[in-house]
Amino acid sequence: MPVIKGRVIEDSLVYTDGWRSYDGLILSGYNHQKIPHHENEFARGKNRVNRVESFWSFAKRRVAKFKGIKNNNFLTHLKESEYRWNHKEENLYKLLLRKLRKRALK
Repeated sequence: MPVIKGRVIEDSLVYTDGWRSYDGLILSGYNHQKIPHHENEFARGKNRVNRVESFWSFAKRRVAKFKGIKNNNFLTHLKESEYRWNHKEENLYKLLLRKLRKRALK
Protein backbone atom coordinates (compact mmCIF):
# COMPACT_ATOMS: atom_id res chain seq x y z
CA MET A 1 0.00 0.00 0.00
CA PRO A 2 2.82 2.52 0.68
CA VAL A 3 4.06 2.12 -2.90
CA ILE A 4 0.58 2.79 -4.30
CA LYS A 5 0.06 5.79 -2.00
CA GLY A 6 3.42 7.19 -3.08
CA ARG A 7 2.65 6.94 -6.79
CA VAL A 8 -1.13 7.11 -7.33
CA ILE A 9 -3.20 10.23 -6.67
CA GLU A 10 -5.98 9.80 -4.12
CA ASP A 11 -9.47 9.56 -5.69
CA SER A 12 -7.94 7.87 -8.78
CA LEU A 13 -9.86 5.06 -10.42
CA VAL A 14 -7.69 1.96 -9.99
CA TYR A 15 -8.31 -1.30 -11.86
CA THR A 16 -6.76 -4.45 -10.42
CA ASP A 17 -7.12 -8.17 -10.61
CA GLY A 18 -8.83 -9.95 -7.73
CA TRP A 19 -5.80 -10.23 -5.44
CA ARG A 20 -7.08 -9.78 -1.88
CA SER A 21 -4.35 -7.33 -0.90
CA TYR A 22 -5.97 -4.76 -3.20
CA ASP A 23 -9.17 -4.80 -1.10
CA GLY A 24 -7.76 -2.00 1.07
CA LEU A 25 -7.64 0.46 -1.82
CA ILE A 26 -11.20 1.64 -1.18
CA LEU A 27 -10.37 2.28 2.50
CA SER A 28 -7.37 4.36 1.39
CA GLY A 29 -9.48 6.75 -0.71
CA TYR A 30 -9.23 5.15 -4.15
CA ASN A 31 -12.05 4.26 -6.50
CA HIS A 32 -11.33 0.55 -6.98
CA GLN A 33 -12.66 -1.72 -9.71
CA LYS A 34 -11.72 -5.39 -9.83
CA ILE A 35 -11.37 -7.35 -13.04
CA PRO A 36 -11.86 -10.93 -11.82
CA HIS A 37 -9.47 -13.24 -13.63
CA HIS A 38 -10.98 -16.22 -11.78
CA GLU A 39 -14.18 -15.58 -13.77
CA ASN A 40 -12.18 -15.50 -17.03
CA GLU A 41 -12.49 -11.73 -17.30
CA PHE A 42 -9.27 -9.98 -18.25
CA ALA A 43 -10.44 -6.64 -19.62
CA ARG A 44 -13.22 -4.06 -19.48
CA GLY A 45 -13.16 -1.90 -22.55
CA LYS A 46 -9.66 -0.45 -22.75
CA ASN A 47 -8.88 -1.36 -19.14
CA ARG A 48 -6.61 -4.38 -18.99
CA VAL A 49 -4.81 -5.20 -15.77
CA ASN A 50 -2.19 -7.23 -17.63
CA ARG A 51 -1.14 -4.22 -19.73
CA VAL A 52 1.67 -3.30 -17.31
CA GLU A 53 3.08 -6.83 -17.40
CA SER A 54 2.97 -6.77 -21.21
CA PHE A 55 4.74 -3.41 -21.34
CA TRP A 56 7.49 -4.52 -18.93
CA SER A 57 8.05 -7.65 -20.98
CA PHE A 58 8.39 -5.48 -24.11
CA ALA A 59 10.74 -3.01 -22.37
CA LYS A 60 12.96 -5.78 -20.96
CA ARG A 61 13.31 -7.39 -24.39
CA ARG A 62 14.40 -4.03 -25.84
CA VAL A 63 17.00 -3.51 -23.09
CA ALA A 64 18.27 -7.08 -23.57
CA LYS A 65 19.12 -6.21 -27.19
CA PHE A 66 21.68 -3.74 -25.81
CA LYS A 67 22.99 -6.36 -23.35
CA GLY A 68 22.09 -3.96 -20.54
CA ILE A 69 22.24 -0.19 -20.22
CA LYS A 70 23.91 2.29 -17.89
CA ASN A 71 21.83 3.60 -14.99
CA ASN A 72 21.97 7.17 -16.26
CA ASN A 73 20.44 6.05 -19.59
CA PHE A 74 17.66 3.93 -18.11
CA LEU A 75 14.94 6.62 -18.11
CA THR A 76 15.67 7.53 -21.74
CA HIS A 77 15.38 3.89 -22.80
CA LEU A 78 12.22 3.48 -20.75
CA LYS A 79 10.61 6.56 -22.34
CA GLU A 80 11.58 5.36 -25.82
CA SER A 81 10.06 1.96 -25.05
CA GLU A 82 6.90 3.69 -23.81
CA TYR A 83 6.66 5.71 -27.03
CA ARG A 84 7.19 2.64 -29.19
CA TRP A 85 4.63 0.69 -27.12
CA ASN A 86 2.01 3.43 -27.44
CA HIS A 87 2.54 3.69 -31.21
CA LYS A 88 3.16 0.05 -32.07
CA GLU A 89 0.42 0.01 -34.71
CA GLU A 90 2.00 2.93 -36.59
CA ASN A 91 4.99 3.32 -38.89
CA LEU A 92 7.41 5.04 -36.48
CA TYR A 93 9.57 6.44 -39.26
CA LYS A 94 6.61 8.25 -40.86
CA LEU A 95 5.23 9.32 -37.49
CA LEU A 96 8.51 10.88 -36.35
CA LEU A 97 9.06 12.50 -39.74
CA ARG A 98 5.63 14.21 -39.49
CA LYS A 99 6.42 15.40 -35.96
CA LEU A 100 9.82 16.76 -37.01
CA ARG A 101 8.26 18.63 -39.94
CA LYS A 102 5.78 20.31 -37.57
CA ARG A 103 8.55 21.40 -35.18
CA ALA A 104 11.51 22.04 -37.43
CA LEU A 105 14.81 22.99 -35.78
CA LYS A 106 15.73 26.64 -36.06
